[in-house]
Amino acid sequence: MKVLFRLLFALPLLTAVLFAAESKTARPNILFIFSDDHAYQAISAYNDPRKLLETPHIDRLAKSGMLFTRAMVPNSICGPSRATVLTGKYNHLNGFYNNSNSRFDPAQPTFVKMLKASGYETAVIGKWHLISEPSGFDHWHILPGQGIYYNPPMIKNGERVKHDGYVTDIITDLSLDWLKQRDKSKPFLLMAQHKAPHREWSPALRHLGWDKDKPHAEPATLFDDYSNRGKAVRDQDMTLEKTFTALDAKLSTPGSLNAEQRNAWDAYYSPRNAKFNAANLTGKDLVRWRYQRYMHDYLGCIKAVDEGVGRILDFLKAEGLEENTIVVYSADQGFYLGEHGWFDKRWIFEESLRTPLLARWPGVTKPGSVNHEIVSNLDFAETFLDAAGLPIPADMQGRSLRPLLAGKTPADWRKSFYYHYYEYPAPHHVRPHEGVVTDRFKLVRFYKTDADYWELYDRQKDPQELRDFYNDPAYAKNVVELKQELGRLRVELKVPAETPREAFGNAPFAGEPSPTQPPGKKKNPKK
Repeated sequence: MKVLFRLLFALPLLTAVLFAAESKTARPNILFIFSDDHAYQAISAYNDPRKLLETPHIDRLAKSGMLFTRAMVPNSICGPSRATVLTGKYNHLNGFYNNSNSRFDPAQPTFVKMLKASGYETAVIGKWHLISEPSGFDHWHILPGQGIYYNPPMIKNGERVKHDGYVTDIITDLSLDWLKQRDKSKPFLLMAQHKAPHREWSPALRHLGWDKDKPHAEPATLFDDYSNRGKAVRDQDMTLEKTFTALDAKLSTPGSLNAEQRNAWDAYYSPRNAKFNAANLTGKDLVRWRYQRYMHDYLGCIKAVDEGVGRILDFLKAEGLEENTIVVYSADQGFYLGEHGWFDKRWIFEESLRTPLLARWPGVTKPGSVNHEIVSNLDFAETFLDAAGLPIPADMQGRSLRPLLAGKTPADWRKSFYYHYYEYPAPHHVRPHEGVVTDRFKLVRFYKTDADYWELYDRQKDPQELRDFYNDPAYAKNVVELKQELGRLRVELKVPAETPREAFGNAPFAGEPSPTQPPGKKKNPKK
């Protein structure tokens, strides 16, 4: 039985080698730049009405390639999204449900292993966040866990190393070093994966004060009162009003700064913090102050990412690699920039569900293209295999984006999308939910808690998603059709009828013993 399993696992890799050997055309290099929590609203090519900042280097990919306006993730949280990128599968199949107790199984097939087996040189540099060590890479140099912004420790091919400097610059430097030293006889896959702009949004010291204290435009829903929606939306814990910490606000100082860095940090934050403390703000004034501090820091992080993208694009051009290198920029999910009073992600709602996606494929993609089809990070693995001339395994659940990038939408391209979020109740008390997304509607089922119910959102009539239409008689037919579509997708995607308990994480639900406790025993029982 073990021999049979090994043969079945090796078959895709053997097929990849044989298929690649038959290819007579030069295979493209693949550069995948992946950020953590980068909201599409914070890329100037997406033309957010607030015009939060300019990202000229990321925008270069929109000008020379394609910008996708409806790129979605199946589960809006860091680790699960990364597992989906590697496997081309939903989390119920790749086994990585949440950031609490999931661990990526390195034995499972990934597009990276298939590229490597076919002759690609492969590397991942930066944030990994999948617990187990990278597998299928010729070179890996990763942050342990979430990583830190200043002077980060890293792991280089299994060996702990320490770096001085700012994490985004370090990841860019290491990526460029690898590109310079790679085996130039082979095509390459480089996954350059940034920590930024993940919480607590600590900018490069050169970017402190980048906005010259100019106020950033507030989102229209900053003071959303969550009326017209159910308990799940009201009962979350991810608001600027209640959840924002002293470290988030930079009223506390990161412990990893050296003396020189600490001086620069204090020179910027100390006088502004003293002014804040003297003002003794409360209520909406306090929320507004936190929003402005949040925007300074979060957007400041993105400035360094944008600079890093520019440096790598410049290198490709200088080295004559530009015309045979596919470049993709994306993030592990969307992020809230004050909409609904929130930061973080997790929801099926637009700012969380949608992720930025810009791609350049010289010779395939018309410069300046825009695509409005439903696409996903579920499609990345298939796209990269297709680009390399390799067969796409039948059990992958996405589709190659190549026809879209070539400006041709297949007649059978997806018109709906399945979403499923699990992790609960920690860390932000966002209830488990699944749903179906179409161009206009979102039908959502919140479950597994005391708030089991359905909601329906109509993005055409309510683009800010402020109202639940589920019980509106005018939408009865839509509800029936969307429930049927949700059921169809569940069958097609092999979603289990019952979600396993470990999918939700280690924290117990109300009244439930800890999942880590032996069966039959209660944690801290009341006397």
